[in-house]
Amino acid sequence: MQQVVASDAPLSVEELPANAQLVLVFGARSALQRPDLYEALRSHCAQACIVGCSTAGEICGTSVSDGTVVVTVVEFADTRVRVATATVAHPQDSRAVGKALTTELLDEGLRHILVVSDGLLVNGSELVQGLRDPLPEGVNVTGGLAGDGADFVQTTVLANGPAASGQVAAIGFYGERLHVGYGSVGGWDVFGPERIVTRSEGNVLYGLDNESALQLYKTYLGSHAANLPSSGLLFPMSMRVPGAQAPVVRTILAVNEQDQSMTFAGDIPQEATVQLMKANFNRLVDGAIDAAQVNQSQLQGRAAQWAVLISCIGRKLVLKQRIEEETEGVAAILGPQAVLCGFYSYGEIAPHGAFTPCELHNQTMTVTTFTED
Repeated sequence: MQQVVASDAPLSVEELPANAQLVLVFGARSALQRPDLYEALRSHCAQACIVGCSTAGEICGTSVSDGTVVVTVVEFADTRVRVATATVAHPQDSRAVGKALTTELLDEGLRHILVVSDGLLVNGSELVQGLRDPLPEGVNVTGGLAGDGADFVQTTVLANGPAASGQVAAIGFYGERLHVGYGSVGGWDVFGPERIVTRSEGNVLYGLDNESALQLYKTYLGSHAANLPSSGLLFPMSMRVPGAQAPVVRTILAVNEQDQSMTFAGDIPQEATVQLMKANFNRLVDGAIDAAQVNQSQLQGRAAQWAVLISCIGRKLVLKQRIEEETEGVAAILGPQAVLCGFYSYGEIAPHGAFTPCELHNQTMTVTTFTED
């Protein structure tokens, strides 16, 4: 397994193994859209599945960078890899697209699915619901939504072709020798009263306790309200749906002053209970470490050989110069033999634990580990 990082210069692929099964590419949108990037990778790794997305920050080992491209080339001893792709024309198509992707990947020996999706044109929670509906027992999904720094203008996915918006790519891993672990932990503190969602449509929130949700939100944000929607990354919402096993976190993608609405990365169902959250520096780092520890327990003593880290842009904005503390914490748990790659996202996809279905999360660090016997 090898990695290469490029900035403004053309990508150098000569040192990469040409017979790899999988090439993961995470980078800034402008870098990912360079036509020479995919062409160089395809010409050198002719047989590989090449998948990636734009980000809000790239992870290579314990380093976090912006404006670069991180390429991770993965060679398996006895694991097969397949990729299914689809395009979302409208957020309402998200569940159907997710179901179609998983259905396409269903085959003997399927062990795990890793997904990367456009981060602005899909309804993330509906996509996840569709992905998990056809899953056989013992198989789960992890992944994340593409990012665009703190700009929220356009996100792109690269899937065996040039990067484009509106795409979703799902990677299926097959083989009895492959073992996968996953964990997702936040680390935010709740504050303020709990409120009931009284008016919403999909991932668009209008009313809390029969009042304007946007106005209530602005009241709690105070001076930060002037910088919405980006400042909303610092104040996500904890959401508990009646009957759900655990709360999930939702963060804002956009606000609409005309209809006083807020658009989130995933559904905000009516009758759900929500509460604002704020950062706790030490708990954010501890959350990343906890996610790695959950992985270790699932691998049952096996050492992780490769790990994909997907963390939220909101965590990056809060931790700032301390951001590498969470990647260093994960590396310390997984050990020096584990190759780390990943990105900062607009939404994270992972189960809460080993025996729970995958969910869309915001403001979490998710860790997916792979190892072969």
